[in-house]
Amino acid sequence: MFKLNAFPILIAAAAGVAPLAAQTPPPPPPPEAKTAATPYVMAAGMSDLYEINSSQIASQKSPTPAVRKFANMLIQHHQKTTAATMKAAKKAGLTPTPPMLDAGATASIAELQQAAPADFDRIYIAQQIPAHQAALDLHRSYSTRGDQAPLRMSAKSAVPIVRQHLDAAMKMQNGNMQHGKMKNMSGM
Repeated sequence: MFKLNAFPILIAAAAGVAPLAAQTPPPPPPPEAKTAATPYVMAAGMSDLYEINSSQIASQKSPTPAVRKFANMLIQHHQKTTAATMKAAKKAGLTPTPPMLDAGATASIAELQQAAPADFDRIYIAQQIPAHQAALDLHRSYSTRGDQAPLRMSAKSAVPIVRQHLDAAMKMQNGNMQHGKMKNMSGM
């Protein structure tokens, strides 16, 4: 029988170690979105919409110029990838609906809106990494296994854009955070 030892938790609580604030990354797309056109269009649209909305918050709320610059880049790029996906969907004979956020992505947005200024950058970047990892997996998968050629091409063109965003977010998280502040990043 498995028995949980609560002793380390009690020691941490007694020592005044506070748990890190939660970061609510948006949920990954459903598996069928990696191969089927309609779920792909919906998942790609939701991913882009989350990136745009979260980055609009960051462009207003982040105290760090490099984060605001990153957020503005995401807004511009994801508006373009949304337009390209919608155009490809129409070319594939679909009638795409405007992207919408699900409950998980909405919770992520709410967490950003409620974040304290001192925690904002950390929470925003911590959300961006899994969001971009999921988007990268979605676009890569659909670009090789998707059922509609126009959407496969659109997915393929989104891969390097999403990869650039993921690399930049990881660089900010891993190498450019000092004492809760981010250094100004050049080259973004």
